Amino acid sequence: MTASGHPETRQKMEQAVEHFGQQLGAIRTGRASVALLDGILVEAYGGTPQPLKQIASLATPESRLLTIQPWDPSLIPAIEKALSGSSLGLTPNNDGTIIRLALPQLTEERRKELVKVIKKMGEETKVVIRNIRRDANELLKTQQKDKSLSDDLARSAQQEIQKLTDHYILKIDDTVKKKEKDVLEF
Repeated sequence: MTASGHPETRQKMEQAVEHFGQQLGAIRTGRASVALLDGILVEAYGGTPQPLKQIASLATPESRLLTIQPWDPSLIPAIEKALSGSSLGLTPNNDGTIIRLALPQLTEERRKELVKVIKKMGEETKVVIRNIRRDANELLKTQQKDKSLSDDLARSAQQEIQKLTDHYILKIDDTVKKKEKDVLEF
């Protein structure tokens, strides 16, 4: 690592923020989102678990409705079983070709609980970012001791790493605020 850039550090931080975004996508707001179905695995074709999005078309035709149209209608019972066994807490309804998931209105108490979960996830992601910063700075110190990096370059690199850290922490805070707003909207 040199002062000219920190592609590994930047990449690790970016991955942490992306993972955080994926986790948030699975949190139900008042609005329907196909991201709610990302973690659903369906036992299809010989009992092999398949991601739902690989065996069906997913859509949000209305703000509080998800539709799942399997490419093979014989998979409807397996999809319903996977949905019923998931942590979504939604009851699937089908007409023989399409499964509909209606999202009920969230209670104010549930919204407040979700906001706490979102904030906790944000804090955990910030810890990951700070750990990445710590690891990068330790590597710089090692290189400085080995004399493979000058003091000036090490200082400059540490400043760049801090700027990266600040950038990603701000990104996490903004994401938390947006998701909180989505959850609290009626």
